[in-house]
Amino acid sequence: MPAYRSGSGDPARTLALLWREPGFGQSARGPKQGLSVDRVVDAAITLADTAGLDGLSMRSVARAVDVSTMALYTYVPGKAELVDLMLDAVYLRMERLPVDRKSWRSRLTAIAEQNRALFDMHPWIADVSTARPPLGPGLMAKYEYELSAFNGLGLDDVAIDDALTYLLTFVQAAARAAISTRASQLDSTMSDEQWWAANAPLLARVFDSTAYPTAARVGTAAGAAHGSAYHPDHAYQFGLARVLDGLAALIGGQQASAGR
Repeated sequence: MPAYRSGSGDPARTLALLWREPGFGQSARGPKQGLSVDRVVDAAITLADTAGLDGLSMRSVARAVDVSTMALYTYVPGKAELVDLMLDAVYLRMERLPVDRKSWRSRLTAIAEQNRALFDMHPWIADVSTARPPLGPGLMAKYEYELSAFNGLGLDDVAIDDALTYLLTFVQAAARAAISTRASQLDSTMSDEQWWAANAPLLARVFDSTAYPTAARVGTAAGAAHGSAYHPDHAYQFGLARVLDGLAALIGGQQASAGR
């Protein structure tokens, strides 16, 4: 489960900062070099990209922008609000390629790929639950763009939102698994192939393939095909195809009903 939740700060102050209402994120006590909320957010994103959200603190951000921690609080009230600002900023900067004049599968694949690229660029996003999303300009632009991929498919508004949520939930889960796999390799300083090679002799001594014949057969075949027990890229491509197959049934059913 994600370790952080968006929308966990003060909602009024968060919304005012997200939409940059006059008077919020401006301080008469601020430094003369012109510190701004945008500069604070940019510094926080850079820190989180390197150290993750666990390594992010108001103190570390203050050091990065060369102010005291107390001065930083006059711009952003706390880490919870800051995480919402960070999320909205990266959402606003996402690449949004035209999705019209493409098949619906191509459109939804493009949406999935753009979100996957976002997780690759900012892995800390995978640690944030957006059940209560940051309702800023970045999120709204992202949502509006992604909804457009469902134009002309005959789905009602609730079904469109459900289908988009289904797609993005899969992408986040796949991203979390890929990030975990990379972290395991870094922690062990071994690739999956090296880890299996090192453990194969012990496994051969203790594992009884006659007791678990299906597991032995399937596991061996998968390991030979992917070079490991789990291959993030293959899992993503396989899973995305199944997600789209499931949505094809929904879309086809709606279009068939409409044609009656």
